[in-house]
Amino acid sequence: MVDVGSKEASERTAVASAVVVLSARTEALLRERALPKGDALVSAQIAGILAAKRTAELIPLCHSLPLSSVEVTFAWLAPGKLEVRAVAKTVAQTGVEMEALTAVSIAALTIYDMVKGVEKGVAIESLRLLEKHGGKSGSWTAPVR
Repeated sequence: MVDVGSKEASERTAVASAVVVLSARTEALLRERALPKGDALVSAQIAGILAAKRTAELIPLCHSLPLSSVEVTFAWLAPGKLEVRAVAKTVAQTGVEMEALTAVSIAALTIYDMVKGVEKGVAIESLRLLEKHGGKSGSWTAPVR
C-alpha cells in the first residue's frame, strides 16, 4: 500500500462512466420500470453507492476513504445505450478514482442482473475515468472519444 501519510488532505473529486448496451425491448421494459425484478435504475443507483463505500474491501491495496458524496446517475446516449455515471467526492490524502469506477462498475452489473431474465446479451462497455480533480497532480480530463 502506498504511504500517503505525509500528504495533506485536500478536496478531491472523480467522475467515471460506463455504457450499458441493450435491445429495444429491454430498453422499453427498463424505461417503463416493468422488469420482473423491479426498477433496475433505483437498484443500480443504491448498489453503486454502496459499492463505492466498500471499495477498499474490494480492491487490494486501495486506501479506505471517508466519502463525502457519491452520486450515480443514468442518461440515454442513443437508443439501446444507457450511460451510467458516478461522481465521488472526499477530503482526504489520496484520490477517489477507484471509488467512482467501482460505483459505475457495480451499478452497471446490477442493471445486467436486473435484465438478464429478459436479455442475456447485454454488454457493458467503455468503463473509464472521465475526470479527476484535487491533490498534488491537480485536474485531469479524459480525451474525447
